[in-house]
Amino acid sequence: MPIDDVVLGFDSSSLTLLNIVLACIMFGIALDTSVDDFRAALRMPKAMAVGIAAQFLLLPAVTYLLTLVLNPAPSVALGMILVACCPPGNISNVLTHRAKGNVALSVSMTAVSNVLAIFLMPVNIAFWGSRQAETNALLQSVSLNPAEMLADIALIIGLPFALGLLLARARPRWAAAAEPWVKNLSLLALVGFIAAALAGNFSVFLGHIGVVLLAVFLHDAVALALGYGCAVATGLDERSRRAVTFEVGIRNAGLGLGLVFTFFDGLGGMAIVAGWWGIWDIIAGLALAGMWARRRTETTTTTSTEGIPA
Repeated sequence: MPIDDVVLGFDSSSLTLLNIVLACIMFGIALDTSVDDFRAALRMPKAMAVGIAAQFLLLPAVTYLLTLVLNPAPSVALGMILVACCPPGNISNVLTHRAKGNVALSVSMTAVSNVLAIFLMPVNIAFWGSRQAETNALLQSVSLNPAEMLADIALIIGLPFALGLLLARARPRWAAAAEPWVKNLSLLALVGFIAAALAGNFSVFLGHIGVVLLAVFLHDAVALALGYGCAVATGLDERSRRAVTFEVGIRNAGLGLGLVFTFFDGLGGMAIVAGWWGIWDIIAGLALAGMWARRRTETTTTTSTEGIPA
């Protein structure tokens, strides 16, 4: 059966639970975020601008070009675009720390990017998804409404993020104690959901494993390379380069998977791409972080405040 005709099973109760898990992840990110992180972002304008532009402007555009080169099934192409438009996940902060990168920049960029994604993600999906006739037909078949998607993303990202920020400010000790539990347990739950989604449709996954593995492998490699390349081209220091690499290369594929089941009725190619990306993304990120962890970074002390937290 063509992958564009495959619909993955995921009942409404499972989707609700997935959205709760995603909300908990955002809540956990917010518990580890403060107003100072946003102030730090203002003191790192160059690095922030590079990371934000790479995520929301360059990555979707480069992903679109990659779909033209690979010419996969329309649902696979749209799945790649969807993942590229997702914000970074909190695993990027963990990987940046492991890689001896600029954690302050990583945390600040994750916070800012997730806020911006509420508004930019629906626009990017609608714009880049409509560039090709085949993917545009899929968008039209589900009558995708960017405003409706914005509302859904705001509920999953915006509300729990705002509540987490408020709680972190009002009860900092409680937030500090709860944050690792919320983030780690919700991340484990998300990985479990992704694994269950793939396992429950394993025959479909095996039937299209070649194109999906190739597409996700190349896409993830391109995303990581784009982050590092942009950081190098703009003259960021090595620790900031590593942070930007993971902020651009690590996407919240779990959110993408939730949107596939909410707005695209579990469309096969999209769901399999988002599900496998969520697993491969972590594997590739850990491998790169481990390689960088064994290297020394250039630690320069200058009078510039670029890359220095507030």
